Amino acid sequence: MNPLQQLQALGQSPWQDNISRDQLLSGELAHAVGAGDVTGLTSNPTIFQNAIAGSDDYDESIGLYAQRDMGTEDIFYSLASEDIQEAADIFLPVYERSSGSDGFVSLEVSPRLAYETEATVRDALQLWQRVDRPNLMIKIPGTRAGLDAITAAVSAGVNVNVTLIFSVQRYAEVMDAYMDGLEQRLGRGEEIVKLASVASFFVSRLDTLVDARLDELAATHPEASKMKGATAIANARLAYDLFRQTTASPRWASLSAAGARVQRPLWASTSTKNPQYRDVFYVESLIGRDTVNTMPPHTLEAFKQHGHAKRTITLGLDDARTHMARLSQLGVDMSSITDTLESLGVAAFADSFDELLAVIEQRSQILVQERT
Repeated sequence: MNPLQQLQALGQSPWQDNISRDQLLSGELAHAVGAGDVTGLTSNPTIFQNAIAGSDDYDESIGLYAQRDMGTEDIFYSLASEDIQEAADIFLPVYERSSGSDGFVSLEVSPRLAYETEATVRDALQLWQRVDRPNLMIKIPGTRAGLDAITAAVSAGVNVNVTLIFSVQRYAEVMDAYMDGLEQRLGRGEEIVKLASVASFFVSRLDTLVDARLDELAATHPEASKMKGATAIANARLAYDLFRQTTASPRWASLSAAGARVQRPLWASTSTKNPQYRDVFYVESLIGRDTVNTMPPHTLEAFKQHGHAKRTITLGLDDARTHMARLSQLGVDMSSITDTLESLGVAAFADSFDELLAVIEQRSQILVQERT
């Protein structure tokens, strides 16, 4: 087994954080799935912006949709739905082989709706019906407004990938939102056995901000420099510990008895941003049962070539608590940092979405003129 397959033996699912029409047309994605290297896929507005703006693979479809006088946003979701449907079909054997516990493909609601609960729910239900695949997950941001949307979507029978989680406190609220949705379904006498969810906990971006703060503190607190590169892993390990506590609770035991599946923690943003850190640092440090790690292609390939797969997620839990406590003593405001990261994440996806729509609008005008 290669290291990606060893991850799976340890209970972690390696997913690809990328999609493009080229991967679908060339058979590249199908080959990776067939080889057993990846078991799921995630997308986001930035990924689609790069895919559509960076190639002409979508031009034929854009031209056809534009001639039908479709709006720019509707054209995008038509393009995205086509890609997601094809990817979901590629992963369907994984979904079936795992009895519906893996093999998922994620599509995100409009990032413009991150702070609007009811609009997010409407968008989630529309995308769920539009793509119409059992192994689809709808991505909903873990903002405060997103919490009630998560509950409503799960209650309606939608598989949900909760994205943009940065703090352990918000993660606890996300798990509650998922369980609320399951309980609402059960209260109506509806089944929950087929429902699945992941909670996407963002990793490396936290170190980027905290390390910068530690650099500032190093002048007066020399030990701060030695604490760099440890916050994201500590934060994620504390989140996993909370996951284990939650799934050992009486509340979860009742849901599990009714057939509920655990909402697996998903480690996102696990490519290394700092060149001083090992390129698979955030993968090797967070390996554990009932987890997912979604990686861009270059990180997947790096881990396949030289990654070390062993269970690490439960190591150093006391050290993680000590590290977070020391950050607080130094005056590092983690709540402020995670709030900032959430706002930046929402804004970045919204900007990518706007840029994407601008590209589609421009291409639409050019292609319609060429066809007339």
